[in-house]
Amino acid sequence: MRVPTRAATAGENTVYLVSILTRAAPAALFGAIAAIAVLAAGPATAQVTLGSPGDPPRIALALGGFDIIPGNHKDSHPAGDFGLEYRFGDVFYAFSPFVGAQVTSDGAAYGYFGFGFDVNFGTDWVLTPNGAAGVFERGSGIKLGSWWEFRTGAELDYRLPDQSRIGLAFHHISNAGFGKENPGEEQLVLVYTIPFH
Repeated sequence: MRVPTRAATAGENTVYLVSILTRAAPAALFGAIAAIAVLAAGPATAQVTLGSPGDPPRIALALGGFDIIPGNHKDSHPAGDFGLEYRFGDVFYAFSPFVGAQVTSDGAAYGYFGFGFDVNFGTDWVLTPNGAAGVFERGSGIKLGSWWEFRTGAELDYRLPDQSRIGLAFHHISNAGFGKENPGEEQLVLVYTIPFH
Protein backbone atom coordinates (compact mmCIF):
# COMPACT_ATOMS: atom_id res chain seq x y z
CA MET A 1 0.00 0.00 0.00
CA ARG A 2 1.29 3.46 -0.90
CA VAL A 3 1.71 5.84 2.03
CA PRO A 4 2.11 9.39 0.71
CA THR A 5 4.55 11.73 2.44
CA ARG A 6 3.08 14.74 0.64
CA ALA A 7 -0.07 15.48 -1.31
CA ALA A 8 0.07 13.67 -4.66
CA THR A 9 -0.50 15.63 -7.85
CA ALA A 10 -3.26 14.66 -10.27
CA GLY A 11 -0.61 13.31 -12.65
CA GLU A 12 0.94 11.11 -9.94
CA ASN A 13 -2.49 9.78 -8.98
CA THR A 14 -3.21 8.96 -12.63
CA VAL A 15 0.11 7.12 -13.01
CA TYR A 16 -0.59 5.17 -9.78
CA LEU A 17 -4.09 4.22 -10.98
CA VAL A 18 -2.78 3.10 -14.39
CA SER A 19 -0.10 1.04 -12.58
CA ILE A 20 -2.78 -0.75 -10.52
CA LEU A 21 -4.95 -1.40 -13.57
CA THR A 22 -2.09 -2.79 -15.68
CA ARG A 23 -1.09 -5.15 -12.87
CA ALA A 24 -4.67 -6.43 -12.63
CA ALA A 25 -5.16 -6.82 -16.40
CA PRO A 26 -3.54 -10.29 -16.83
CA ALA A 27 -5.51 -11.74 -13.90
CA ALA A 28 -8.71 -10.26 -15.30
CA LEU A 29 -7.91 -11.66 -18.75
CA PHE A 30 -7.21 -15.10 -17.27
CA GLY A 31 -10.48 -14.94 -15.32
CA ALA A 32 -12.39 -13.97 -18.47
CA ILE A 33 -10.88 -16.90 -20.37
CA ALA A 34 -11.83 -19.26 -17.53
CA ALA A 35 -15.40 -17.90 -17.53
CA ILE A 36 -15.66 -18.38 -21.31
CA ALA A 37 -14.43 -21.96 -20.95
CA VAL A 38 -17.04 -22.69 -18.28
CA LEU A 39 -19.80 -21.16 -20.42
CA ALA A 40 -18.58 -23.04 -23.50
CA ALA A 41 -18.78 -26.30 -21.57
CA GLY A 42 -22.54 -25.70 -21.26
CA PRO A 43 -24.45 -28.48 -19.52
CA ALA A 44 -21.17 -30.28 -18.82
CA THR A 45 -20.41 -27.72 -16.10
CA ALA A 46 -22.76 -29.70 -13.89
CA GLN A 47 -20.04 -32.36 -13.96
CA VAL A 48 -17.39 -30.49 -12.00
CA THR A 49 -14.95 -32.99 -10.51
CA LEU A 50 -11.68 -32.74 -8.59
CA GLY A 51 -8.58 -34.60 -9.67
CA SER A 52 -7.75 -36.58 -12.80
CA PRO A 53 -7.02 -40.11 -11.53
CA GLY A 54 -7.29 -41.60 -15.04
CA ASP A 55 -4.66 -39.29 -16.53
CA PRO A 56 -1.08 -40.56 -16.85
CA PRO A 57 2.03 -38.60 -15.79
CA ARG A 58 2.88 -35.78 -18.22
CA ILE A 59 5.66 -33.55 -19.50
CA ALA A 60 4.64 -29.89 -19.81
CA LEU A 61 6.33 -27.49 -22.23
CA ALA A 62 5.77 -23.75 -21.69
CA LEU A 63 6.55 -20.67 -23.77
CA GLY A 64 5.57 -17.09 -23.00
CA GLY A 65 6.48 -13.94 -21.12
CA PHE A 66 8.26 -13.35 -17.80
CA ASP A 67 7.84 -10.11 -15.82
CA ILE A 68 5.02 -9.16 -18.18
CA ILE A 69 3.97 -6.25 -15.96
CA PRO A 70 7.15 -4.27 -15.32
CA GLY A 71 7.23 -2.53 -11.97
CA ASN A 72 9.07 0.54 -10.70
CA HIS A 73 12.39 -1.30 -10.29
CA LYS A 74 15.12 -0.25 -12.72
CA ASP A 75 15.84 -3.88 -13.63
CA SER A 76 12.16 -4.79 -14.26
CA HIS A 77 11.28 -5.45 -17.90
CA PRO A 78 9.56 -8.20 -19.90
CA ALA A 79 11.56 -11.21 -21.07
CA GLY A 80 10.86 -14.45 -22.91
CA ASP A 81 10.09 -17.45 -20.68
CA PHE A 82 10.70 -21.12 -21.49
CA GLY A 83 9.70 -23.92 -19.12
CA LEU A 84 9.70 -27.69 -18.69
CA GLU A 85 7.83 -29.66 -16.00
CA TYR A 86 7.35 -33.29 -15.09
CA ARG A 87 3.89 -33.84 -13.60
CA PHE A 88 3.52 -37.10 -11.67
CA GLY A 89 -0.28 -37.40 -11.93
CA ASP A 90 -2.67 -37.68 -8.99
CA VAL A 91 -0.60 -39.10 -6.13
CA PHE A 92 -2.24 -37.68 -2.99
CA TYR A 93 -6.01 -37.84 -3.58
CA ALA A 94 -6.52 -35.04 -6.15
CA PHE A 95 -3.07 -33.47 -5.63
CA SER A 96 -0.47 -33.92 -8.31
CA PRO A 97 3.19 -33.17 -7.49
CA PHE A 98 5.50 -31.71 -10.12
CA VAL A 99 9.11 -30.63 -10.59
CA GLY A 100 10.22 -28.10 -13.15
CA ALA A 101 12.66 -25.56 -14.45
CA GLN A 102 12.34 -22.38 -16.42
CA VAL A 103 14.78 -19.99 -18.03
CA THR A 104 14.29 -16.52 -19.44
CA SER A 105 15.82 -14.60 -22.33
CA ASP A 106 17.54 -12.46 -19.64
CA GLY A 107 19.43 -15.49 -18.32
CA ALA A 108 17.28 -16.00 -15.21
CA ALA A 109 16.73 -19.58 -14.08
CA TYR A 110 14.23 -21.08 -11.64
CA GLY A 111 14.19 -24.70 -10.46
CA TYR A 112 11.16 -25.65 -8.39
CA PHE A 113 8.82 -28.31 -7.01
CA GLY A 114 5.19 -28.09 -6.04
CA PHE A 115 1.63 -29.40 -6.16
CA GLY A 116 -1.41 -28.73 -8.30
CA PHE A 117 -4.92 -30.13 -8.42
CA ASP A 118 -7.27 -30.41 -11.37
CA VAL A 119 -10.77 -28.98 -11.36
CA ASN A 120 -12.51 -30.61 -14.33
CA PHE A 121 -15.43 -28.94 -16.09
CA GLY A 122 -16.93 -31.87 -17.95
CA THR A 123 -14.41 -33.98 -19.85
CA ASP A 124 -12.65 -31.25 -21.87
CA TRP A 125 -11.81 -28.22 -19.70
CA VAL A 126 -9.37 -28.37 -16.79
CA LEU A 127 -8.46 -25.58 -14.36
CA THR A 128 -5.34 -26.37 -12.30
CA PRO A 129 -4.53 -24.07 -9.36
CA ASN A 130 -0.94 -24.72 -8.24
CA GLY A 131 1.83 -23.62 -5.94
CA ALA A 132 5.58 -24.20 -5.96
CA ALA A 133 8.83 -23.15 -4.30
CA GLY A 134 12.40 -23.25 -5.50
CA VAL A 135 15.78 -21.72 -6.23
CA PHE A 136 15.98 -18.56 -8.37
CA GLU A 137 18.98 -17.02 -10.18
CA ARG A 138 18.17 -13.62 -11.68
CA GLY A 139 20.57 -13.39 -14.63
CA SER A 140 20.36 -9.83 -15.99
CA GLY A 141 16.62 -9.50 -15.28
CA ILE A 142 14.55 -8.43 -12.31
CA LYS A 143 16.02 -8.79 -8.83
CA LEU A 144 13.33 -10.67 -6.88
CA GLY A 145 15.04 -10.16 -3.51
CA SER A 146 15.94 -13.75 -2.59
CA TRP A 147 17.47 -16.92 -3.93
CA TRP A 148 14.36 -18.80 -2.66
CA GLU A 149 11.10 -17.88 -4.40
CA PHE A 150 7.48 -19.04 -4.31
CA ARG A 151 5.25 -19.42 -7.36
CA THR A 152 1.44 -19.43 -7.25
CA GLY A 153 -1.07 -19.39 -10.05
CA ALA A 154 -3.37 -21.41 -12.23
CA GLU A 155 -3.49 -23.10 -15.60
CA LEU A 156 -6.55 -23.43 -17.84
CA ASP A 157 -6.31 -26.28 -20.37
CA TYR A 158 -8.35 -27.97 -23.04
CA ARG A 159 -7.95 -31.77 -22.83
CA LEU A 160 -7.49 -33.35 -26.25
CA PRO A 161 -8.72 -36.90 -27.13
CA ASP A 162 -5.20 -38.37 -26.67
CA GLN A 163 -5.09 -36.90 -23.11
CA SER A 164 -2.60 -34.21 -24.10
CA ARG A 165 -3.58 -30.70 -23.06
CA ILE A 166 -3.11 -27.19 -24.42
CA GLY A 167 -3.77 -24.05 -22.44
CA LEU A 168 -2.62 -20.88 -20.71
CA ALA A 169 -0.96 -20.49 -17.32
CA PHE A 170 -0.68 -17.31 -15.24
CA HIS A 171 1.74 -17.27 -12.30
CA HIS A 172 3.12 -14.85 -9.75
CA ILE A 173 6.62 -15.35 -8.34
CA SER A 174 7.78 -13.64 -5.14
CA ASN A 175 9.76 -14.32 -1.98
CA ALA A 176 6.65 -13.77 0.19
CA GLY A 177 8.40 -11.06 2.18
CA PHE A 178 11.39 -13.16 3.28
CA GLY A 179 13.81 -10.78 1.53
CA LYS A 180 14.46 -7.07 2.09
CA GLU A 181 12.94 -6.46 -1.33
CA ASN A 182 9.95 -8.31 -2.73
CA PRO A 183 8.95 -6.82 -6.08
CA GLY A 184 7.46 -10.04 -7.45
CA GLU A 185 6.75 -10.70 -11.10
CA GLU A 186 3.97 -12.11 -13.23
CA GLN A 187 4.21 -14.51 -16.13
CA LEU A 188 1.80 -15.70 -18.79
CA VAL A 189 2.70 -18.79 -20.82
CA LEU A 190 1.21 -21.11 -23.39
CA VAL A 191 1.44 -24.70 -22.11
CA TYR A 192 1.32 -28.00 -23.99
CA THR A 193 1.37 -31.23 -21.96
CA ILE A 194 2.32 -34.60 -23.38
CA PRO A 195 1.05 -37.74 -21.60
CA PHE A 196 3.12 -40.87 -20.93
CA HIS A 197 0.91 -43.85 -21.82
